[in-house]
Amino acid sequence: MPRYRCGVLDQSPVAEGRGPAQAVAETVDLAIRAEQLGYARYWLAEHHATDSFAGPCPEILMAHVAAKTRSIRVGSGGVMMMHYSALKVAEQFNMLATLHPGRIDLGVGRAPGTDSQGARALCPNAAPPDLQQKLFETKLRDLGTYLHPADGGGAQKWLLGSGTESATLAARLGWGFCFAQFISGASGATVVDAYREAFVPSPWLARPRVAVGAFILVAEDDAEANRLISSTELWYLSLQQGRHVPFPAPEQALAYEWGPAAAAMRRQLRALRLHGGPQTVSRGLDRLALLYDTDEFLVVTITHDHAARVRSYELLAEIAQLDPPGA
Repeated sequence: MPRYRCGVLDQSPVAEGRGPAQAVAETVDLAIRAEQLGYARYWLAEHHATDSFAGPCPEILMAHVAAKTRSIRVGSGGVMMMHYSALKVAEQFNMLATLHPGRIDLGVGRAPGTDSQGARALCPNAAPPDLQQKLFETKLRDLGTYLHPADGGGAQKWLLGSGTESATLAARLGWGFCFAQFISGASGATVVDAYREAFVPSPWLARPRVAVGAFILVAEDDAEANRLISSTELWYLSLQQGRHVPFPAPEQALAYEWGPAAAAMRRQLRALRLHGGPQTVSRGLDRLALLYDTDEFLVVTITHDHAARVRSYELLAEIAQLDPPGA
């Protein structure tokens, strides 16, 4: 029996020197390997108008990944519902569930997945942001009405979020809740507790179900993990400066001269991430499981080198004691 249940949350990162097509190919390759390793879910993210990520339409990439695999659950992590019709999203996921019954997850989020210019381009006639947030619960209730029942092979429903508002909404709907710890770890236990306390059983879910979205990078030792993670730290610094660039190589990040402000940002970012050799990550995973009272994780891992990313998930599978299919 697995020590922890783990899934992959793949943002299809674009590495410097390689383009979006290569990033998508790496996503498919990783999905196949994740299934072989015993990961339970493979979720695909949605990002728009960026050179950093290659996945603007998770529902299309989901269809391809599901066709290339046999048993792993495939989902969205998540569909940014503010841009779309509830009926259209439901029809897309009903079709996915028809093609791959019992294997589809619908994870939705309330963030735009892009900047304000991208959001306007996606939905030029959208309501003002404050009104969109007020209409969000209605849209999700409509979505639940249109979706096929999960116990009949339809999509499992999850709400992704990092705050109490999203947590209590998931609870009112009777949906699963995936807490985005890698975005906001502060007061995370309070957010998850709020979900459990407010949970209302639904036709889709009888009891609260919590997964934690965590950034985890495992290498052969702590020093190598520090080297690998540096590329995402330099990328994040570029993002804070308004530049949506591909992920740089670690050598570029290690050569960068970190000033006091950038170094402080780096420390804050590391506080949200779990990285190191197997022993370090194993201890950290135990702490997260205890903090959030869960044994289920959706794991984000980004490295410049694809082989290092695959190796990280291999090492994590050993730590979590995952059961490969047929084992």
